[in-house]
Amino acid sequence: MTQNRPGPAFPDAAPASAYRPDAARRLRRVFVRGLEVRASLGVLPYELHTRQRVIIGIELLVEDESAPASVGEEKLARVVDYGAVAARAREIATTGHIRLAETLAERIAVAALEDRRIVSAMVTVEKPDVLPDAAAVGVTVERQRPAAPRPQEEETAGQRSPEA
Repeated sequence: MTQNRPGPAFPDAAPASAYRPDAARRLRRVFVRGLEVRASLGVLPYELHTRQRVIIGIELLVEDESAPASVGEEKLARVVDYGAVAARAREIATTGHIRLAETLAERIAVAALEDRRIVSAMVTVEKPDVLPDAAAVGVTVERQRPAAPRPQEEETAGQRSPEA
């Protein structure tokens, strides 16, 4: 007698082995929450001439060469310095006028990805004093480092197929 077993609930789902903990994938998260700056940000007439309170949140997914054992020298040069991350975000936010919160978030994310150890950057920009009946308005952007081309892709990158 054969047993009639149902198929998988999600046939197109990735195998369980694809969902490894961050430590097994050699990743760690570094974050800066609630960084408050006074920035010239916005498109409304009063925003063009007055700095306003802006709250920035940054979460970085960082390659960790010492994971999962977290063995390594306890030296700041080995890790992403959240103080430097905050200082760079503060510098970007307070230099000149930026019209859109989206632009500010993008600039901070791009700056974070200049560090080759950072795989992705999620940046939130909040304007807490815009709507009187809301805690804040804002935007979150997430940017990832483009995957490095595989050796086979590098060889064929400059070649076109005959159909092209």
